[in-house]
Amino acid sequence: MSNETMTNWSDPKLAELLADQAEDIGVRLSTNQIKTLLFYGQEFEQANQYMNLSTIVHPEEVIRKHFVDSLTALPYLPAETDKLIDIGSGAGFPGLALKIVCPETEVTLIESIKKKANFLRQTAAALGLTDINVCWRRAEEAGQDQQFREKFSVATARAVAALPVLLELALPLVAVGGWFIAYKGPNVAEEIQVAETALAILGGELAEVKEFSLAGGEQRSLVLVRKAAPTPAKYPRGPGRPAKRPL
Repeated sequence: MSNETMTNWSDPKLAELLADQAEDIGVRLSTNQIKTLLFYGQEFEQANQYMNLSTIVHPEEVIRKHFVDSLTALPYLPAETDKLIDIGSGAGFPGLALKIVCPETEVTLIESIKKKANFLRQTAAALGLTDINVCWRRAEEAGQDQQFREKFSVATARAVAALPVLLELALPLVAVGGWFIAYKGPNVAEEIQVAETALAILGGELAEVKEFSLAGGEQRSLVLVRKAAPTPAKYPRGPGRPAKRPL
C-alpha cells in the first residue's frame, strides 16, 4: 500500500465504528482509548507494508477482527487482574489492545519472532504506554523461568495453536487461582474434549465457554480456564515439544 492510499485513521467514521462495535460486546471505550487504538491502527498499517503482521488490512476489518475481537475478553477479566501475559502476541492482538483499555494492568507480551517483538516494543513506546514488557523468546522458555512462572493473574492467547498445546504454554505462567483465556473460533467442543488430559495434568479446570458473533457475523469463542493447582515442574517441555507431542 502506497502512502497515497494509506488510511486516514483520524477519520471520525472509524472512531464511531470502533465505539459502536465495542459497545456491542459490552465495552464502553473512552475518547482517549479510541484515539489510542486508532493510532495503533496507523502504526500497524505502516509496519504491515514491510513485514507480514496480518493479511487483514482493510481498516474496517482491522477494527472488527483485530481490535474488537481482542477486547471481547474484557468483560471476563477478574477485577483484580494486576499482571497479564499474552502468548504469541504477533502484532499485539489481544495483549497490546487490552493494555490500551486496561492501563493499570502490567502487561507482558511474549513473541518468538524478533521483528514482531521489535514492532511491539516500538509501538508500545509510540503509544506512550507504561508497565508493558515485550519479551523476545518462546513461551516454553518463559514458563520455566522463575521470573515468569506462575506469576500472572491472567494469560491470553489468540490464533496461536490448538488448545492442548496452548494449555501447556499458558498454564505454567498463571498463578494458582488465576485464569487462562483462549481466543477461539466456533465449534470448540471437540478441541476442548481433546484437551481434557492436558487440563488434568497441568492444573487447569474448564470454567466456561463464551460464544458470540462479531459485527460481520464471524463466530468466536472464548475458552475460560481456571488455574486450580500448581503445574508440575516438568511442564512446559522444551521448545517445540508441546506442539509436536501434545498432552
